Amino acid sequence: MVLEGLGKSLRDVLGRVNSSSVIDEDLIKDVARELQRALLQADVNVQLVLELTNRIQDRALHEEPPAGRSPKDHVNKIIYEELVGLLDNGEGLELKPQTIMMVGLYGQGKTTSTGKLANYFVKKGFTVGLIGADVYRPAALDQLKQLGEKVNAEVYGEPGEKDAAKIVKNGLSKLSGKKIIIIDTSGRHALEDDLIQELKDIAAVAKPQERILVLDSQVGQQAGPQAEAFHNAVGVTGVILTKMDGTAKGGGALSAVAKTKARIVFIGTGEHIRDLEPFDADRFISRLLGMGDLASLVQIAKEEIGEDEAFEKVAKNMLSGKFTLTDMYQQMQAMTKMGTLQKVMSMIPGMSKMEDKIDYDASQAKLSKYKVILDSMTVNEKDEPTLIKGKRIDRIAAGAGVTGHDVRELLKQYNQSKKMMGSIGKDRKMRKKMMKQMAGMDPNALQDME
Repeated sequence: MVLEGLGKSLRDVLGRVNSSSVIDEDLIKDVARELQRALLQADVNVQLVLELTNRIQDRALHEEPPAGRSPKDHVNKIIYEELVGLLDNGEGLELKPQTIMMVGLYGQGKTTSTGKLANYFVKKGFTVGLIGADVYRPAALDQLKQLGEKVNAEVYGEPGEKDAAKIVKNGLSKLSGKKIIIIDTSGRHALEDDLIQELKDIAAVAKPQERILVLDSQVGQQAGPQAEAFHNAVGVTGVILTKMDGTAKGGGALSAVAKTKARIVFIGTGEHIRDLEPFDADRFISRLLGMGDLASLVQIAKEEIGEDEAFEKVAKNMLSGKFTLTDMYQQMQAMTKMGTLQKVMSMIPGMSKMEDKIDYDASQAKLSKYKVILDSMTVNEKDEPTLIKGKRIDRIAAGAGVTGHDVRELLKQYNQSKKMMGSIGKDRKMRKKMMKQMAGMDPNALQDME
């Protein structure tokens, strides 16, 4: 999970508030100190931390809770709002035809991010063309071609050509039928004059609607000065922060870039081509605080699984009590497509409370084993699980390379899931709430479940 350490510390702070019998000045000051410690450990700038916690303390001590809201909820809301305010710096990329120019220093993940961004737009239904304008790194064009093939984006490049602006001009002509064109440019070990001039020449030819700076979040607070320097040089319109899944300095990079008023548009959350998340301060803080992010979960599911399969057939079966092993199998396939189990769970409200009790590696391994067992079953057995007993269990186990105990364990898990889904399905209000929240379905689509 992104900034897992910071998230746990922040959730501990909220837990301190929620478990207190009274909200008084001593508690508020203790909470402010704990917040300071958590944010400083995440490499957030000292001055920013002091300003933030002073605002939280002042509001918590002097603001009266609105009618109907408890003092605890009011303090939690203040913490949430101030954290969002720290990182909130504008809207993401518009979903419209456009030309995007990627800039950045060597080693920041620029070419990889170009491929990820291409995948993002392809998933949104756009045709995408990529232009390889890095004329200094020999492997850059080959890497871009591999990424383009993976995400179904056409790639244009001219091996051996040293005039980057010329490549871009020819590429724009060749890819003119594409809705989205993304230009991968050269980098340097530092922002040097010749790089600035090359980027200006490319911008003059391409006239990009977006100039996206790619920054490695491991640079921490130095991300701010780098963003500012690039902006002064070439007019950066947005920032992608990479490697947010593996650094304790991610909080520093996020807050430093936000402080410059640069617009953070995406964060890289892993090595997979899909591991690029649109940055939204509200959703990001919601996940850190353990409140979940159902909107992002739904969006990922729609893009990776397909709306009809994900939300109409499977969801209705789950909540109507007709939950079969076929539905369970489709759930597992969906989970695999959507990313790691930990990533998916972090988007579900309340799951953070169970994080210490969950062995994600063991759970992921069990999920893989269950999928192999289900592959060993016939279609009829998956649709009618009551048929699975005796010799059928032995045959399924032999086919999957597991023991009969493993098959019975899967069936036990299935029966527990079916029972839970059935109890939700009987609660009409809960059923409607879940269907609307998780699926974003039209209310009319719920009528046949009444």
